[in-house]
Amino acid sequence: MHLKYESFVREPLVNGEKTYHQVTEEIVRPIEQKPGRMWYVGFFFSVALLMLGVFSVTWEVYYGIGVWGINRTVGWGWDITNFVWWVGIGHAGTLISAILLLFRQGWRTGVNRAAEAMTIFAVMCAGQFPVFHMGRVWDAGFIFPLPNSRGPLWPNFNSALLWDVFAISTYFTVSLLFWYSGLIPDFATVRDRAKTKLRKRLYGIASFGWTGSAKNWQRHEALSLVLAGLSTPLVLSVHTIVSFDFATSVIPGWHATIFPPYFVAGAIFSGFAMVQTLLIVCRRIVGLEDYITVGHIEAMNKVIVLTGSIVGVAYLTELFMSWYSQVIYEQDAFKWRIMGPYWWSYWAMMTCNVVSPQLFWFKKLRRNIPFTFIMSIVVNIGMWFERFVIIVTSLYRDYLPSSWTYYSPTWPEVGFYLGTFGLFFTCFFLFAKYFPVIAIAEIKFILKTSGESFKHKMDVIHEKPTEQFVHEQAEAHH
Repeated sequence: MHLKYESFVREPLVNGEKTYHQVTEEIVRPIEQKPGRMWYVGFFFSVALLMLGVFSVTWEVYYGIGVWGINRTVGWGWDITNFVWWVGIGHAGTLISAILLLFRQGWRTGVNRAAEAMTIFAVMCAGQFPVFHMGRVWDAGFIFPLPNSRGPLWPNFNSALLWDVFAISTYFTVSLLFWYSGLIPDFATVRDRAKTKLRKRLYGIASFGWTGSAKNWQRHEALSLVLAGLSTPLVLSVHTIVSFDFATSVIPGWHATIFPPYFVAGAIFSGFAMVQTLLIVCRRIVGLEDYITVGHIEAMNKVIVLTGSIVGVAYLTELFMSWYSQVIYEQDAFKWRIMGPYWWSYWAMMTCNVVSPQLFWFKKLRRNIPFTFIMSIVVNIGMWFERFVIIVTSLYRDYLPSSWTYYSPTWPEVGFYLGTFGLFFTCFFLFAKYFPVIAIAEIKFILKTSGESFKHKMDVIHEKPTEQFVHEQAEAHH
């Protein structure tokens, strides 16, 4: 009888011979040292973009919403396209943190902190678009259902736009709590290593008097699980409610029951692509290649190829439903979408979102860092086009040919969009400088089980007894 002993060992999540002290030193180093030239270049470029955004928005508020390219038929243009795009990007952070925490996935530890921060900054960018789209920004307070007797503006609870306000504000609050609660032990580590009084004081306030006692850890663990449990349904509900902005209307090309799952899959798809973009840059600039490994990047690429395939199926389902419905207006909406004046945006969307992610079926490409970086940008360009296609190409051809129009953005719209990039990256650069980009406590937690040096030692220890056992079993059988 031939006996065979097989053991599948996952690749390590932390590379190199690391001790607990080294982990702390390497992750806290960017906070304690002066940032390099690359950081300053990126930061000042981001601030310049942010200033352009502030100028563009000021121009729009001063002169009125007429300075944007939106017109009689296309009432939603770049503003709502960008709103949906940014909300989608905010999805990966909570998904990586909450759902993977509940499923006890070890590979989340290297990437969850940066992804959670990305969620918060993306939602901050998204929230601005509907507010400035109102035109009269000073009336923005009336979207909240506060009892008021001061004017004609009352919240309409039948409107999906009001559901958005609730969904996104809840999502932002829970994500912020989740992110901050995870930072508390790491703030305490930075506090204890601080050299100046001011730094010690500020990180001391931020860490809420954390001492690292068993009671502290017990409460921290319980809080993390409760917040993860709250966040998980939010991942599904937020983009579902954003999709209701379209699905609950009667406009051909919009009122489809497939929108909620299709929007959620698309949001996770674009969110993971953005996490890849940020982490690949981050691991290079901050020097964290040992903690954000090729294994982490491959795991995220697997999610990208899955969600990209789901989105592809959704596109084909939309086409099938418009044909099968035999509603002439629905069929024409898709005909103009594919072959009308905006044909280029539809085919850009299909190429970037459906065709390109299929390259990740090849392991060599999944584990290739430069290729992954390019693909992550391609995917987000494709997802931006998806939102543009859904919004603009459903509106520019109306029931009346006399009101058909062509929409193109003006410089204040483009400036506003670039300004949100400025805000996002300014926040992210500041986060990378003053906060640990990787959760120190969580890396230490998995070091004994998933660190390269510990795995190697365990292999050496277990190798001989296993061979001996197999040999003895074979002899006994004979």
